[in-house]
Amino acid sequence: MAAKKFIRLVAGVLTEVFGVQSSAGAGNAGDIVALDDTGKIDATMMPVGVGADVVVLTASENLAAGAYVNIYSGGVRNADASTAGKPCDGFVLAVVTSGNPASVYKEGANTQVTGQTMGSDVYLSTTPGAGTHTAPSGNGNASQRIGKAVSTTAVDFERGLPITLVA
Repeated sequence: MAAKKFIRLVAGVLTEVFGVQSSAGAGNAGDIVALDDTGKIDATMMPVGVGADVVVLTASENLAAGAYVNIYSGGVRNADASTAGKPCDGFVLAVVTSGNPASVYKEGANTQVTGQTMGSDVYLSTTPGAGTHTAPSGNGNASQRIGKAVSTTAVDFERGLPITLVA
């Protein structure tokens, strides 16, 4: 949805202009803030240290909306409890194709999940990018708590320490 319009005096002429939904930095100084399509202020409008802890990294593989991800020297990829060295470091809220920038949330609510049992702990799954309510138990799997379901469609992300299991 496009930002709502308002009237602004530009060089002595009343002009219809749009509010700004995301900031590109100093070039947007003095602009009027408009809420985004979710009815919230975009994180780019907030000063450093205020808002979600987000880093933008290049995806080295396709990421689904809501995927739990691993940050590594090559960028970001799907986290996987069955593969050594792929613990969960955060999540993405939007689909990202390989080679493109991904906004990785290192805290907050993952609102792009479904089928959650409210109040249940969520663990990194052996399915790449997914979470599960049952901690992996296979030899060599990583058992890592990654949050708690706060509704059927949201998990409050909290990165736990991954523990490699030995049979």
